[in-house]
Amino acid sequence: MSQRLTQRFGHFAAVVRFLFFFACLFPAGQALAHEVRPAYLELREDAPGTFDVLFKTPMRGDARLALDVSFSGRVQMATPVVSRMTDNAMVQTWRLSAIEPLAGQEVRIDGLASTMTDGLVRIEFIDGGEWVGRLTPGAPRATIPVRQGGWEVAAAYLKMGVEHIMLGIDHLLFVLALILIAPNTRQLVMAITAFTVAHSITLAAATLGFVNVPPPPVEAAIALSIAFVAAEIIRARQGQASIAARAPWVVAFAFGLLHGFGFAGALSEIGLPAGHIPVALLFFNVGVEIGQLLFVAAVLGLAALFRLARHPLPRWAALAPPYLIGSLAMFWVIQRVSVF
Repeated sequence: MSQRLTQRFGHFAAVVRFLFFFACLFPAGQALAHEVRPAYLELREDAPGTFDVLFKTPMRGDARLALDVSFSGRVQMATPVVSRMTDNAMVQTWRLSAIEPLAGQEVRIDGLASTMTDGLVRIEFIDGGEWVGRLTPGAPRATIPVRQGGWEVAAAYLKMGVEHIMLGIDHLLFVLALILIAPNTRQLVMAITAFTVAHSITLAAATLGFVNVPPPPVEAAIALSIAFVAAEIIRARQGQASIAARAPWVVAFAFGLLHGFGFAGALSEIGLPAGHIPVALLFFNVGVEIGQLLFVAAVLGLAALFRLARHPLPRWAALAPPYLIGSLAMFWVIQRVSVF
């Protein structure tokens, strides 16, 4: 009896370690995909010293984040602020007169330091010059340079790409499902490569305007793709052969095309600098790939540590990850379809 109780306690302790492992991958505060979105400030100079301003701030329930824009030099509002609410953001527009040139001034997003979101600033000057900057809670201000080169644009969009994939819990769940269904390292490398190639194709096509797909159906279909792969994992665990288990790269490529439209939707909210579109698009995609590879490395590293556990998991525990992934994915399917 004592030996049996010890064995059961060992199984229970192993299950607790497994749940802790899963919780480490997806913190509770990030249970909803794309919950944290950046603020966006855009200024377009249509006459010398006069700018059309668009300021988009994320919504938290029915209230927008308490963010405001200010400059270090002398500027004044030329028109009142007009506000309208979208699905997940408050959009404010007005016209601004720069009594002193904006180039060389410091732009600030007041209130950003007390949030968990970033802010993207994009300024287009009438002479064709452009500046793109990224503000963070730790650095909510930046100096507007006279000119910005391609390297500054590349750095800004690279960081945004990494952050987008790290905050895109639905995309990460799909990658996790690929890791779980791949029978060996070779198949995993093929699946991740196919996913990368596929979403890069549709990201570029949608961002450049060659393809236009409405975001709500795409988001729902992405969630459905995760549920599908989770079901395929369960079938494979039960000994039922399927195309997803035998050649996961086929499924990764097919659904990767779909996920690329999701990445494009996020990039469309930010916009691309007119003078550096190829650089911005390339480095946003590179940032997504870096974030994806970091996630894969973290999962494989945690799995290796988990295998060093003293007590092996019971057989039924192998079905816990796909059931958890599939349940969350189906919740997203219902949630996203309900807002059509």
